[in-house]
Amino acid sequence: MKLDLLAIAAHPDDVELTCGGTLLKMANKGYRTGILDLTAGEMGTRGTPETRAKEAALAAKILKASWRGNLGIPDSDVQPSRPNKMRLAQMIRDLCPHTVIIPYWDARHPDHYHASTLCYEACFLAGLKQLPLTGEPHRPFKILYATSFEGMPPTFIVDITREYAQRRKAILAYGSQFRPAKSERKQRVFLAIDELDHRMDLLARHHGQLINVKYGEPFLQKEPMAVDDVVALAVRSI
Repeated sequence: MKLDLLAIAAHPDDVELTCGGTLLKMANKGYRTGILDLTAGEMGTRGTPETRAKEAALAAKILKASWRGNLGIPDSDVQPSRPNKMRLAQMIRDLCPHTVIIPYWDARHPDHYHASTLCYEACFLAGLKQLPLTGEPHRPFKILYATSFEGMPPTFIVDITREYAQRRKAILAYGSQFRPAKSERKQRVFLAIDELDHRMDLLARHHGQLINVKYGEPFLQKEPMAVDDVVALAVRSI
């Protein structure tokens, strides 16, 4: 399986929330897309790993992903350890993605910011010929950071207006998380997930407005962007 685009995140449903519309848009363009969850989300207050696995498979189908996998790292303990980096580097070699979307490096949840470091370093290690891994060395051409949760000024925003309804359908495929029974909603501990559906709608609208469309998903890259035609640049200035 060789992928054009691979999105990696700490938990099932993270990809759907942060870059699901972009994955769907790229799949509709004919690219082979994939999703890699680092954990099964087994520490979540609601649902079970088995339930979330079924929900993740359904969500991947809705987003037309060519592949979805799980690295099996313990939830709440995502660390950029050597064993985790080697396992992820092997996966990068196996899938040979051209572009990889990973979490932004600053986040509320420790798994998310550790995942960012883990993903970047594994992408680098996958290209080392002498590393004791199978397959040919491979290093992704482009690494993008999904910034929807963090509010960082993005490098660019993808118009997902046409994909938005399908993206939301993929998010709501996680019924255990976003459509829990009333008895499950009465928690003593604040659960950010209770606000995510509404919050992600507001964020998608906000980022869409920044590029004069209805819905958008923001991304950050560390290197400058090259432009060939300044006359054809999109988004009106005044």
